[in-house]
Amino acid sequence: MIYEKIASRRTIRRYQKREVPKEILIRCVDAARLSPSAANRQPLRYIIVNDQKLLKDVFSALHYAGYLPKFPISEETMPRAYIVMLLDKNISNEASWDAGIASMSISMVAYDEGLGSCILGAIDRDRLRGILKIPENLEILLVISLGYPNEISVTEKMKKGDVKYWLDEKGVLHVPKRGLEEITKWNSY
Repeated sequence: MIYEKIASRRTIRRYQKREVPKEILIRCVDAARLSPSAANRQPLRYIIVNDQKLLKDVFSALHYAGYLPKFPISEETMPRAYIVMLLDKNISNEASWDAGIASMSISMVAYDEGLGSCILGAIDRDRLRGILKIPENLEILLVISLGYPNEISVTEKMKKGDVKYWLDEKGVLHVPKRGLEEITKWNSY
């Protein structure tokens, strides 16, 4: 059952105009907190954003859908919550593996609750730091946008190594994925 959920979860960038319950946001962060951490240092910190004014401000500091510069996101379809992932540099200067594990935990809990998510690294970090008053000892790693999906995203077999996703005429987002046989070797390379 876990495999099926991972296989069917897709990145979602457009959301319904519907509030995300606080309990779900807390569960998402709690799942990240309980996830594995290198040397059990647990250097990650989180800001949950669900205030209506802050949602617009945070949105202005993010860069969505790099392969689709005219990707249609409006005030009606923008995220309804964010989880901002931070690294406490007083604990560690590196947490890329922790961030990957924690962001997937957040995304999967959100998906299990009927939400869509998008893990973003394309961030105007200086702008976001000012908006959320983030202290200097906390490095902004990722922002995870959340909300009830207002789009369909499907996977496609990758052709000629082209990783770029695209929208079809019906607004369905197609995301190419490498084949299992391309990425897997047995016992040695």
